[in-house]
Amino acid sequence: MPHSRSSAPSRSPMAIAVRRALGLSLSGALLGLPMSALAQDDGVESETVVVTATALKVAVPLAETPRSVSSVQREELDERNVQSLDESFRYRAGVLSGHYGADNNTDWFKVRGFDQATYMNGLRLFDPGYYEWTPEPYGLASVDVFKGPASILYGEAPSGGLINAVSKRPTAEPRGEINIQAGNRQHRQLAFDTSGPVTESGDVRYRMVGLYKERDGDLDGTDNERYYFAPSLEWDISDDTELTLLASIQKDDGVPENPFKLAYGTIQDTPFGKVDPETNYGAPDYDKDERTQVSLGYELSHRLDDTWKFEQNFRYSHLDLDLRSTYMDFATGDGRTAYRGHLQRDGEIDNLTVDNRMIGKWYTERTENTLLFGVDYQELSLDGKEFDDFTYDTVDIFDPDTSITPVDRSQLFGRQIDKQQLGIYVQDQLRIDDRWVLLGSVRHDSADVENTNQSLDVTVDETQSHTSYSGGVMYLADNGISPYLSYTESFSPQAETNVDGAIFEEIEGKQWEAGIKYAPLSWDGYVSAAVFDIEESNSFQTTPAGYQAQAGERSATGLEIESVGYLTDQLQLTASYTYTDARDADDNRAALIPRHQASAWLDYGFQQGALRGLKLGGGVRYVGESVDGDITVPDYTLVDAMASYDFADHWRAQVNVNNLTDKEYVASCDFWCYYGESRSVIGSLSYRW
Repeated sequence: MPHSRSSAPSRSPMAIAVRRALGLSLSGALLGLPMSALAQDDGVESETVVVTATALKVAVPLAETPRSVSSVQREELDERNVQSLDESFRYRAGVLSGHYGADNNTDWFKVRGFDQATYMNGLRLFDPGYYEWTPEPYGLASVDVFKGPASILYGEAPSGGLINAVSKRPTAEPRGEINIQAGNRQHRQLAFDTSGPVTESGDVRYRMVGLYKERDGDLDGTDNERYYFAPSLEWDISDDTELTLLASIQKDDGVPENPFKLAYGTIQDTPFGKVDPETNYGAPDYDKDERTQVSLGYELSHRLDDTWKFEQNFRYSHLDLDLRSTYMDFATGDGRTAYRGHLQRDGEIDNLTVDNRMIGKWYTERTENTLLFGVDYQELSLDGKEFDDFTYDTVDIFDPDTSITPVDRSQLFGRQIDKQQLGIYVQDQLRIDDRWVLLGSVRHDSADVENTNQSLDVTVDETQSHTSYSGGVMYLADNGISPYLSYTESFSPQAETNVDGAIFEEIEGKQWEAGIKYAPLSWDGYVSAAVFDIEESNSFQTTPAGYQAQAGERSATGLEIESVGYLTDQLQLTASYTYTDARDADDNRAALIPRHQASAWLDYGFQQGALRGLKLGGGVRYVGESVDGDITVPDYTLVDAMASYDFADHWRAQVNVNNLTDKEYVASCDFWCYYGESRSVIGSLSYRW
């Protein structure tokens, strides 16, 4: 490996932690060590060092992966006080979030102009028809985004790629934190995180993470209250076998935010003026969003010999949902009123996922070969009651009456979805002369879907299958420059039905990508650049009637530039630029997706003198104009800031402000238009040991 020829200059513990989190200073020998052991090197007290396995399901530094993958570690999540998963990648290339404004029960991303899938610890989180699983950011060690089609190792995946949230794990050394927060919009939070060894020998370790928080939404009368608890246990059964048990329970109770507004009154002028961003067209005294999500799983690793290792991930999850949601639909045509839609979901989903992998690694004088083959299985069952009415009543656009006539339970109809998916995959990665990385993969998926809609008295049962291919090549130069070329595919079977009761067709994606990753030993950081071309079949789009339909092919081409690193031991810069040309089936610019995005975050930590322990940070986020047919949504620029102070050895005080100037803006339009999130101010106090 070229980077192992010499040692890096002396760095601060923080700089070392950042470099290792990027996977840039690890030699091939270190890749086989337990992550908990790596975390203890050099006295670094940050989160467990990440040698990412998201991209390839084997431990490979990001700098040696012939694909675009971005990672956000626990330290950055804390520094920016991330409150929802879709805030994680505000300062990374290729990811659009916040385009639907504030939302208290859904995480929204667009990656390279397309939808993405969310995974937790490498296993899929499903979200059929409003049954949305929302990971709590305080319980995460890191979040990765895998950009572009990713079915090769993960099966079901949209064309945009996937987000993988990684849970906090037990630590070898005792540690803990108590955190309290308060902020605007009645934000309140109390959280704790404690971990360490259970036995004297340290072969059994534990972690417990818990949280209570509440906050009002951006829209009048909306709020959410959350309880979260996640215990985990790690056991070194033997020198060759390790078992990690992971569990979580999360309960949310709130009034949903529906930021749907018309172009009329937001982007467009009216005789009655503009609609206030806080205007709620819902029914806060009737609407509700009550959900409980529970998961239990494990990760098993067993080394068979010096060559082969077996890994198995398993998770069972259950989600209960009771949702009543009222929203603006479309104008009546009189210039003053609009129809309101109303929906209800009352049911539960059960999901079982297991992934089995055999990993073999062997060496010759000039090569290192890593072979991976696996079988995974997913099973999803949904049983619930539904109600949908796009024209339930009418509302005054500029002076809404938020009362509503309750829905009689007899109007709800039954919905059952059963889905089983089996995937078989093989991947081989070959390193030649510590210069070349060659990657090839193939996967076959078969998904059986049965969907029963009692309102239409229709049951649809069909099988969707697909074989996906992937390949890549990368050159590792002595100066840290690594150019690469890759091709990938995606396959996304559909379990939901259209307005006629037929199951949507599977969505397929293909991507070519070429890029360069630069990670010199003399600098604690990296710079990456990539160009890509994606084509997707059977894409969804919002119809003039306001519902989703499949409308042929979509495409996206673009350029991404991203850099994270220390300019000095105290000064860190995170910067990105994204150009995306996304087009619909008619070769028109796709709605929601701006051509240009740019961001930069700079922070400085004082390490000496009277200001020692003080850290100041600030960022700027630019989102270019987007379109929705003949409507142009203006560009906007937002400013964020933070300040933290470590004092009395174990204490930290911190304040975070997003949208510092409280800028009022329309984030995007796609049939409806959405105001962006207002200013957020949160102060926190932590005690750590």
